[in-house]
Amino acid sequence: MLHYIENEAKARAAKASTQAIIENVSRRHILGGALLASGLVLAVRIAPAVAREPLKPYPTGAEGMSDKTVNDPHIFIAIDKSGDVTIVTHRAEMGTGIRTSLPMVVADEMEADWSRVRLAQAEGDEPKYGNQDTDGSRSMRHFIQPMRQCGAAMRQMLEAAAAAKWGVDAKLCKAKAHTVVKLDGAGKETGDSIGYGDLAEAAMALPTPAIDTLTFKTPEEFKLMRKGETKIADLRNITVGKAIYGADVRLPGMKFAAMIRPDVLGAKIKSYDASEALKIPGVEKVVEIEGVYTVPRKFGQLGGLAVVANTTWAAMLGRDAITVEWDLGPNATYDSAAYTKEMSATAAKPGKVIRNQGDVDAAFAKAKQVFSEEYHAAHLVQAAMEPLVASARIKDGKAEVWAPVQSPYGARKDIAEALKMKIEDVVVHVTLLGGGFGRKSKWDFMIEAALLSQKLGGEPVMLQWSREDDTRHSFYHTTSVERIEMAVDEAGKVTGWRHRTVAPSIVSTFAPDSGYQFPIEYGMGFVDVPFDVPNLRCENGEAKTHTRIGWYRSVSNVPRAFAVQSAVCEMAHKLGRDPKDFLLELIGPDRKIDLKAGGFPEDFWNYGEPYESFPIDTVRLKNVIRLAAEKSGWGKKLPERQALGIAAHRAFASYVASVVHVAIDEDGTVRVPEVVTAVDCGFYVNPERIRSQIEGAAVMGMSNALYSGITFKDGAVEQSNFSDYSIATMGNYPKKVTTIIVEPQDASWHTGGIGEPGVPPFAPALANAIFAATGKRLRNLPMGEKVT
Repeated sequence: MLHYIENEAKARAAKASTQAIIENVSRRHILGGALLASGLVLAVRIAPAVAREPLKPYPTGAEGMSDKTVNDPHIFIAIDKSGDVTIVTHRAEMGTGIRTSLPMVVADEMEADWSRVRLAQAEGDEPKYGNQDTDGSRSMRHFIQPMRQCGAAMRQMLEAAAAAKWGVDAKLCKAKAHTVVKLDGAGKETGDSIGYGDLAEAAMALPTPAIDTLTFKTPEEFKLMRKGETKIADLRNITVGKAIYGADVRLPGMKFAAMIRPDVLGAKIKSYDASEALKIPGVEKVVEIEGVYTVPRKFGQLGGLAVVANTTWAAMLGRDAITVEWDLGPNATYDSAAYTKEMSATAAKPGKVIRNQGDVDAAFAKAKQVFSEEYHAAHLVQAAMEPLVASARIKDGKAEVWAPVQSPYGARKDIAEALKMKIEDVVVHVTLLGGGFGRKSKWDFMIEAALLSQKLGGEPVMLQWSREDDTRHSFYHTTSVERIEMAVDEAGKVTGWRHRTVAPSIVSTFAPDSGYQFPIEYGMGFVDVPFDVPNLRCENGEAKTHTRIGWYRSVSNVPRAFAVQSAVCEMAHKLGRDPKDFLLELIGPDRKIDLKAGGFPEDFWNYGEPYESFPIDTVRLKNVIRLAAEKSGWGKKLPERQALGIAAHRAFASYVASVVHVAIDEDGTVRVPEVVTAVDCGFYVNPERIRSQIEGAAVMGMSNALYSGITFKDGAVEQSNFSDYSIATMGNYPKKVTTIIVEPQDASWHTGGIGEPGVPPFAPALANAIFAATGKRLRNLPMGEKVT
């Protein structure tokens, strides 16, 4: 996602080839570690291409593959002499299972035995491995085709090597279960076979097949993709405590540190007294870390004081004993409650027009009735179960950093700049992530650790954030006001739609703050509303930032879906209509939305994908609505104070609809006995991971809807820990989540995202269910655990 921000303008203007090339890199001096002694090593190199560049035709047999090429080169796979397969995983694992699902694609295409596949985590090195930002629900979307190409090429090279050994035509050789078997003229197995390990060296000397000569498996031939219950590769180590997370790193002579940082963005140290801290047993020294105060700050560190000790606990006790006087700066006046009122006033006035179709003003002037409501969303913090942590060491002119990071190469570049070192002298090692949700795509915590090690003369040091640090010093999901207005004629038809969004923009992290959002944010549930309304306008009001704004799972889709889908249900109630039927009616006829006719902006952002291949398809959206409604028993009679609510949303090129069953206790506590979610993510690989992500999305969606909210007073975050920043827990969470996975219908259904699309529909479906059960309409996120 970061690359989308920094390179969006370049990408739209660039002209580049869409050629994909597979290379045999076995003899290059660029491999190390697990691959150094391997026999056959292939790499897929994919040339840069703009998002709207026409796609080439599918290779024969490439059913379901996305031909979109992206600047994500060098995915390495190796076979050693024993036959074991090693795949270097270049994306970070944070619970999504991407370290499993991508290798599954390769293993399936190359007929590898999954039990003989080993994984090696790549360090941060995009020139070698390609884009490494694990964000935007795009790992599968962008890498299914390259991974299938790698697997198919390796299979064909192994078959060719076996053919040469046997002195037969390659057509008489077939890869099967980690071996190549010989066929007779009738295509039957002769009983002769050679294992992959015995073929690797010979295959290494063969030319790599051209892309257009590759053959791919059909879904009927898959053995791993879409089949069975392939668990994540790290599951056992995670379960028995052997997995290495950020806090598990240990280096000889390691010191441990904790920091005190300013609670107000941009505050600077005026003076401090560390004398009491230095009296605490184990505390060795206090070191000042300079902050980045220039605007924009990007992912620069906040600055503050680091307490270095022989244990993390001693460091934290020392940190708490320091007294600091701060120069708070201009953001000390930030009050989120007052700011919401300012945003509401802005939303009541015309804003910058982003999408315009028909004559909206005329539609409202002629309307029989007008609907107008606002929907508010508080800031959110990612609150991953694993707080931020990084370890650093500088030795012999080289810097190494170990961290649970979503974007290791971006971190590597900025660490090198902060240390004033060459990038080739900096190494970033990626550990497992105990959750990320976007926070670990910002590497300020890693820069802190690197700078601290440098100030300690290169000594290895682990800098551990506490939960309070995580809560008070994050990059927050933006707060917002969404104003939805509808014009309705005498026949009860919606003839006009106006949506005004007012929210501080994440672009303020990267560029001077204009107060307005930008195409990536506009493309998340705002301008892409899929309704068949003849007069439609989307406007953006100005809102300046007073804290750090960053990615959060599903990003702007969260407040937009909440507003749009809540408003649809509200209007249905006013018209005496069934909410599901009214939603389907608004979506309208089967079609792929015409961007030009719909008044979309020329720079419409479609999750970085070419619109021709990833259109807004109302057939697929309506299908998930109908599937979820049918499976949930929509319309069935429920006990008093129980009801169903429905919502649907397209995000990250996938379509999701959720029906939430709500039950309200006598004291008003909101409970969710069941959620039914239908998801259409196109060509998919691992159903076990899809269900896992949808289940997690339901829990996170309930947290967003009922519990979680960050507020500011006098420029500082008022919350500190899970005691006052609540999430759904075992005491109250969705008890049953039923997931319906839509089977792709044809090769035009490219792979969509799955990590984020399940979150947005939950909150509005829950709000709609609460209204149906109690008659009370809740329009603020979080809504609160009890309906009073």
